[in-house]
Amino acid sequence: MRMIRPLHHACCLAAAFALVPLASPVLAQQQAATAVDLNAAKTRLSQLIDQSYPGLEALYQDIHAHPELGMQETRTAALLAGKLRAAGFTVTEGVGGTGVVGVLRNGDGPTILVRAEMDGLPMEEKTGLPYASRATQTREGEETLVFHGCGHDLHMAWWVGAAEALSQMKDSWKGTLLFIGQPAEESLGGAKAMIADGLLTRFPRPDFGFAAHVNNLPAGTIHIRPGAAGAASDSFDITFNGRGGHGSMPSATIDPIVMASRFVNDVQSVISREKDAATFGVLTIGAFQAGSVANIIPDSALVKVNMRSYSADVRAQLVDGMERTARAVSAMARADAPTITQRAGTAALINDAGMAKQAEALLRPLYGDQIHFVPPDAPPVSASEDYSEFVAAGVPSLFFSIGGYDPAVIARAEADKTALPVNHSPFFAPVPDPTIRAGVTALVMSVIGGVRPDGGSAQ
Repeated sequence: MRMIRPLHHACCLAAAFALVPLASPVLAQQQAATAVDLNAAKTRLSQLIDQSYPGLEALYQDIHAHPELGMQETRTAALLAGKLRAAGFTVTEGVGGTGVVGVLRNGDGPTILVRAEMDGLPMEEKTGLPYASRATQTREGEETLVFHGCGHDLHMAWWVGAAEALSQMKDSWKGTLLFIGQPAEESLGGAKAMIADGLLTRFPRPDFGFAAHVNNLPAGTIHIRPGAAGAASDSFDITFNGRGGHGSMPSATIDPIVMASRFVNDVQSVISREKDAATFGVLTIGAFQAGSVANIIPDSALVKVNMRSYSADVRAQLVDGMERTARAVSAMARADAPTITQRAGTAALINDAGMAKQAEALLRPLYGDQIHFVPPDAPPVSASEDYSEFVAAGVPSLFFSIGGYDPAVIARAEADKTALPVNHSPFFAPVPDPTIRAGVTALVMSVIGGVRPDGGSAQ
């Protein structure tokens, strides 16, 4: 998951995911009609998780210690493919690069997509865990340390746990499972690559889907958010093309550093003066690269820009404003037009509102305060997820948020007024238990309980 910046205190996070009740007589009637079966399924699932948990945590630690970058996840993909085959799935590897697709047919019923991401991040781990990563890989021609600093290792563990449990509980659901091990989520390209390689045509087309992501809320809690569960993200490289020369004779040059510096300041007016203040939008300058020594004015300067938004209109407004500002800055300096290249982009991740309400109505009576329904006026989620590509391709979905932090650690951070390490921090260290158990629970019970866009039963 691609992040902008953390909320600064755990209390802020708790406020963002406050528990609120839902009143739905129809859903309540549906729940009552299947209460006995669902309680039996809950008990059986709990027993299966108890049996499989040691293996799931061992898998998590193995993947954590051996992370791989996007489109290089060969070891990881082989591990996942083997786990799916052992659970009875028909498996295809190499979809969209290193992607894994597992199909399990179980009679007539909907086709349900369940997805996990496989890639790690090009960064050093500083958690001090006994199974901490020291793995390295090559990225853009340079060797880099790799770390599962976003939590994808946990995602894969609960994904495998869900596949195994659903295979053993085939008498509790009907239909077809499409389990997706997706590459390159961090670069926002893996979902597009799998779709381009025929994911939705070579395999049974999913009617709807589920996925989940760990965060720094209390471990074992399951958070359900209707509407926007992730922001659109667009990343651009902007090269300002100047004319280099000696630092003692700036009038003989066109200084790209001055142009780029002006852009860094001026482009924020797109946010502060053009975007409606009531709508969400963020523009970040993540890198500024130019020059080599003090007395040489370079030929060019590179600025890397990232923008986040929810609505298509705001997304277009930010891109237009950014491009317009860059061109205006170059024109004012009498320089050639800037070179603007989009590096990555994905739409906002929108949860199906009906699925969110059904999941809350299904899970709350079974799991009580472990289930949190996020109110519509909660602070926006500024991180991005390319699971949105599956939604945009016509797969209505529910994307859960799973708490992964020891409540005692959260309490200490609140008392000390210190920030918890969030996803993408070198110190990000969720606890595997009960986090993995909660992920398995959310995915399996949603399938068995019949959570789907039209409110019907998946059984």
